Amino acid sequence: MIWIKKKIINHLILLIIFSFSTLAHANSLSLAVASNFANSAKELVRHFSEISGYQVSISTASTGKFYAQITQGAPFDVLLSADRQTPERLIRDGLAVESTLYDYARGRLVFVTINQQDSLSPEHILRHLQFKKLAIANPELAPYGKAAIQTLEHLGLRQMAENRIVMAENIGQAAQFVFSGNAQAGFLPQSMVLEARQTQKRAFNGWIIPQEWHTPIIQAAVILKKGEANPAAMAFMRYLKSEDARRIIVSHGYD
Repeated sequence: MIWIKKKIINHLILLIIFSFSTLAHANSLSLAVASNFANSAKELVRHFSEISGYQVSISTASTGKFYAQITQGAPFDVLLSADRQTPERLIRDGLAVESTLYDYARGRLVFVTINQQDSLSPEHILRHLQFKKLAIANPELAPYGKAAIQTLEHLGLRQMAENRIVMAENIGQAAQFVFSGNAQAGFLPQSMVLEARQTQKRAFNGWIIPQEWHTPIIQAAVILKKGEANPAAMAFMRYLKSEDARRIIVSHGYD
């Protein structure tokens, strides 16, 4: 009899723990955010949490790294990717919800130069490779890195620039290489360049790369299978499509 009572009590304890865990998950959201969109996402999340009451945690990394983590069971509810191909791939893998796929931003690539003569334009510096080191995010993992390589190929500079390239794990690290002075030039998102103009003491110039020189950088969001039943995930996706969210995204340099 005592053994039966203990068993019932243990079951009740597990039920209570599960209920609290489910409730906590229903009121929270785990976002996987591409490195280039980190600061934009922080502002979006602040506003979303204020108006919704949902708690949101943000993890940042390259899109390629997130794909690997998600396929290995990483506990994210929503992915804000730096491309459209990765969410589509996750949908094909059965790891994301197709009906929630949404293009939330279009990125612009900028060639940035540090400590160069004012008389030389960034375009001139790029075309004539007037730098020792060029920071690029890993094109296998980061869409902005892929766009950078395509730009070099368009200009016929890929082979000549090869021994000057400093390969970063993600676009955030590429920005660190440039603004620390470890690389005299680099390809960065326009969003990071706008943010750097407010925070960086080091002088730099930038040139927006013509969009036809590389594959369009369409950034898409999708709810992952883990977040399919999470009301916070659905609420965030609705918010991402709102005019308030659009204003924040555009203010950070995205189309």
